[in-house]
Amino acid sequence: MSHSNDSLTMHHALEEEDPAARLADSRREFGEWGGVNAGIEVSTTFTVLEADTLPQIFAGEKGPSGGCYLYGRSFNPTVRYLGRQLAALEGAAASYCCASGMAAISATLLALCNSGDHIVCSNAVYGGTFALCKDFLPAKCGIRTTFVDIADLAAVQAAITDKTRVLYTESLSNPTLVLADVPRLAELAHAARLKLVVDNTFTPVILSPLRLGADVVVHSLTKFISGASGKLGWLSAILLLLLLRDQLYIIAGAVCAADGNFINSLMDLRMGPLMLLGPTMDPKVASELSLRIPHLALRMREHSARAQHYAERLAALGARVVYPALPTHPQHGLMKRLANPGTPAPPAAHTGDSLPTAPKLCWYGAGGMLTLELGSLHGAKRFMERLQNLHGFGLLAVSLGYFDTLMSASAASTSSELSEEELARAGAWAGAEWAHVGLTGSVAQRWRQLEEAYRHVAAVQPAAQPAYQAGHAGGEAAAGSQLKGSPTWHSFGSLDTGDSQEEGEAGASGAEDASPAGQHRIKVRRLTSGTELIHSKDTQPASGPRRQTPLSAQGSAEHSKDAIAATAK
Repeated sequence: MSHSNDSLTMHHALEEEDPAARLADSRREFGEWGGVNAGIEVSTTFTVLEADTLPQIFAGEKGPSGGCYLYGRSFNPTVRYLGRQLAALEGAAASYCCASGMAAISATLLALCNSGDHIVCSNAVYGGTFALCKDFLPAKCGIRTTFVDIADLAAVQAAITDKTRVLYTESLSNPTLVLADVPRLAELAHAARLKLVVDNTFTPVILSPLRLGADVVVHSLTKFISGASGKLGWLSAILLLLLLRDQLYIIAGAVCAADGNFINSLMDLRMGPLMLLGPTMDPKVASELSLRIPHLALRMREHSARAQHYAERLAALGARVVYPALPTHPQHGLMKRLANPGTPAPPAAHTGDSLPTAPKLCWYGAGGMLTLELGSLHGAKRFMERLQNLHGFGLLAVSLGYFDTLMSASAASTSSELSEEELARAGAWAGAEWAHVGLTGSVAQRWRQLEEAYRHVAAVQPAAQPAYQAGHAGGEAAAGSQLKGSPTWHSFGSLDTGDSQEEGEAGASGAEDASPAGQHRIKVRRLTSGTELIHSKDTQPASGPRRQTPLSAQGSAEHSKDAIAATAK
């Protein structure tokens, strides 16, 4: 009996540490008429039964906790419900959501700092955060920032002054994947009476900074928590609009706090940054997000398992890869100590081409981000273009958390706000390809594509030209009615409509292949001398292998079977 009670106590303790279990135990809201989903409150203003209630709301004597709402820019019931879900996930006393991750960061820092105050910030943070602290806050608010290596606790301690009010870091840094030792940082911050603010965008569910000692956690909900609407190129946006018309393009942020009074202060009618600056979340966006949060834990496990699988196999090829679950990562042991335990499960045996049923490091893994060094920025660009344009492995786009893999060279994109010297101090490689690992395709399929691209680029001299260049073709029926061509990325060239126009690529030329009646005539655009004939399904190339362009490089499934195929050497 004692053994049974001990097991039950341990099980309950694990549930308390598990974000998914806390979410399941949180209060559920239903629709007004008994709908299984919470209703959406779209009103911009709210009525009261008694005239005396309004002055009490403006005086702060009554508020949403008592069912008294005022105005859409203040608390909204639907947004507040999403905030309670996030508070459960993070183990926060309270949380509230806003229009973007940068709104969450800006409001938090403005609430904690006044003119003349000082921030100590990690030197490896998102480029927007870096620009806010380095340029905007000093110029507009008189708040200055010292950037330090957040893994060097002595440097952090030395940077703190009597003017410092905030210690700011990311739980797992963008893009260098440096892990913050949140318990030790909390000790330093609290000893100096500072607030420790942690951006947990990269590791929702995996890490719980508030439970490790942080005071405030901020999120860009656009990323993993949304899971379906990352920032994409224009083609992907068109596809989403066509195929997912009922889905919302989501950009959103959140602030979670160990002290519920801090969240209330953000919405104060006279001094609240969220209230007065007005980065209000649309309640329809809040409703959409609240429906995605319940399966966040499942998605994070899959992102983590795939990222670790690819990282291990790339490392086995001799690649310089950074991933926190690899024993070569300098904070591998720290990640294992800080990560949420979740529900224990026996390790799963797997072969080289199969995916383990759970990440190896901990229950939710080490996240879906990895960094790969390709030797130079040129090499990183060629690698990403080959993966996207030849294999359809993923998308050249910033952001993360999308169901497809997203790839970018951070030094030339999301961290471009940093100078070369600042990038070097942050530990960012100029030739690094930074990838959010998606969920689509089989593991064996995606690994074959990844391995081919890596072996190809790693074996080619940096100055060599690509062995292929994606092209584009539009077809015409013999009767003269033009088939719709597929829109595509700029790197694929533009649609050749037959109009006379200058080519944007060096060496480009137009050509037309006349086909017998009843077949398609093909207009060919050669972007480089290495590009072979682009043909339709009805016209076979004279020689050479035929490779169908991936669906991700096509305008739609309807057009893909008729219009596009590309060949590569």
